[in-house]
Amino acid sequence: MTDPAVMDENAARPLADLRSVLIPGESLEAWAIQRRLFALTHRRLLVAATSGRLVVLARKLLGGFDVSTIRWQDLEEVTLHVGVISADLALRAGKATDLASLGPQGSQRVEFQGLLKEQAQAVYRICQAQDQAWREKRRVRELEELRARSGGIQVLSAAAAPAAGAEGDAVRRLREAKQLLDAKLITDAEYEAIKAKIVSP
Repeated sequence: MTDPAVMDENAARPLADLRSVLIPGESLEAWAIQRRLFALTHRRLLVAATSGRLVVLARKLLGGFDVSTIRWQDLEEVTLHVGVISADLALRAGKATDLASLGPQGSQRVEFQGLLKEQAQAVYRICQAQDQAWREKRRVRELEELRARSGGIQVLSAAAAPAAGAEGDAVRRLREAKQLLDAKLITDAEYEAIKAKIVSP
């Protein structure tokens, strides 16, 4: 990305303010600033995609700045509208919970108008990549929660499984179910249902 001092001298100060609020280990991956035309009545906004979140920095007229944040896991949708001289970035975000099955709680829509085009496209690409990554994480977590609620176990690959942990438990449970069947304490159908629950991936 072009050096901010070369591209826009006025972007250097907002970027310095932004870097001052990054947490240890967090890296700045892309940023976009509003064109002057779209910030006649207020200071220009800086929208930045970091390794952990989307940060919006608004500098105040008399010094100082306000920062707001959207966590990547809360991102639900992102759209980009590219015009002749600028681009608009719109996002919808909710408040995600730690349980994937509960889904996001409520949503808010925010729009950033008049961003420099190349910068907005770079931020959009990061947003899309993060959105896809978190969708996959939520899908995997939801499957794990479903397995846990159904009482089934997850059969791990040989490389990932502890020596005899999960497999030993599955064999023991199968053996107990077979003993119940042999003792005619359960029916064939019940035995098959139990077996399916134990060995289902």
